[in-house]
Amino acid sequence: MSRTRRVFSVRSRTAIAAGTALLAASLAACGGGAAAGGGAKAEMKEKPAMAVSVNLTGDQVKAGAPVTVTIADGKLASVKVTDAKGGELPGQISEDGKTWTSQGNALPSAEYKVEAQNTDSQSATTTFKTSAPDKVNKVSINISKGATVGVAMPVSIVFDNPVKNKAEVEKQLKVTTSDNTVGSWGWIKDYSGRDRVDWRPKEYWKSGTDVKVQMNLNGVDSGPGGGMFVKDYNTEFKIGKDRQIKVDLNSKQMSVTEGGQTVDTIPISAGTPGGKKASWDGKMVLMAKEGTIRMNSETVGLGDAYDKDVDYSIRLTWSGMYVHAAPWNTANFGRANTSSGCVGMSDANAKAFFAAAQVGDPFEVVGKGSKGNPDPGNGYGEWNMTWEQWQGKSAVTGTGTQQVG
Repeated sequence: MSRTRRVFSVRSRTAIAAGTALLAASLAACGGGAAAGGGAKAEMKEKPAMAVSVNLTGDQVKAGAPVTVTIADGKLASVKVTDAKGGELPGQISEDGKTWTSQGNALPSAEYKVEAQNTDSQSATTTFKTSAPDKVNKVSINISKGATVGVAMPVSIVFDNPVKNKAEVEKQLKVTTSDNTVGSWGWIKDYSGRDRVDWRPKEYWKSGTDVKVQMNLNGVDSGPGGGMFVKDYNTEFKIGKDRQIKVDLNSKQMSVTEGGQTVDTIPISAGTPGGKKASWDGKMVLMAKEGTIRMNSETVGLGDAYDKDVDYSIRLTWSGMYVHAAPWNTANFGRANTSSGCVGMSDANAKAFFAAAQVGDPFEVVGKGSKGNPDPGNGYGEWNMTWEQWQGKSAVTGTGTQQVG
């Protein structure tokens, strides 16, 4: 008579101390019986135990690291790591069959089951639990799902807490486009003082491009003082018509093109040359169509110069530069730049401009009398950098992370 017995045991090694589990599964088989005529008795032979080590073990494992499973002898045939909700952590076995490594990190506040099998059909199982993070980091993204934006709109992600592990975070961010748009992530300081990473194309987007952004941040540690991310984020949007605006401070005119053809020329009055009331120049982006808002000069460091409700307002910078209706300044449209920094026009022109404008349209200011380019984080000022300068702000290579799809 023959029989098969299965024994699971846990063995320890000095080489893998606290934080490493060693799991051994032993499969034994016996065969043969008494030889004819009561001859010699066959001896039982056992297969060597399957010894598998897992880098995470216990009930309070710190999250934020990949799971690795290593076999002592033989080769791994399959490894499955699942959480208590049935979600599977994807991974890959190395070419030599010795190690399996998860593609993502172990998530916080999760319970995992590790099931491994070798090429001899032996198997081993273990579990571990991860602790809750000491601090949680969150993000805000500038483009809502399903939006249509202009050709200059970057993907902009602002973090609640500091990000020291910028390269590790950037590696989890992916932009996929319908036309293989080339672009790069770049790290800048937001006007709020928080860390921010933007993705801008090498050149303005092409009209009609579909864009998908994946932020696979769950379980990623943002570094000292920043905390861990506990969820993934994503958004999808579309690039609208190629509509571009250019303000000439010399001629006091604003031209609008669509598809490269001029569709409107509007007399304007921009910021008063010299000092704090001058307009910013360079390449900006229409950030938000805010409509009728109260503008108070004291909030932007200009004393008691004005305090009024302003119609058809579209934001250009966080520091308070807008393009809007300015009926009180009618006498100066097309003649003189006398505003407190914004670009103003008649009610009728502002109403039509507001209706046709897209958030994300490029807005360029040229000519004399400005106060220079705004800081890149004061709105979307990355377009004032060369492509090479922008690539250099990537934390992964320092020469830019290009992602196409």
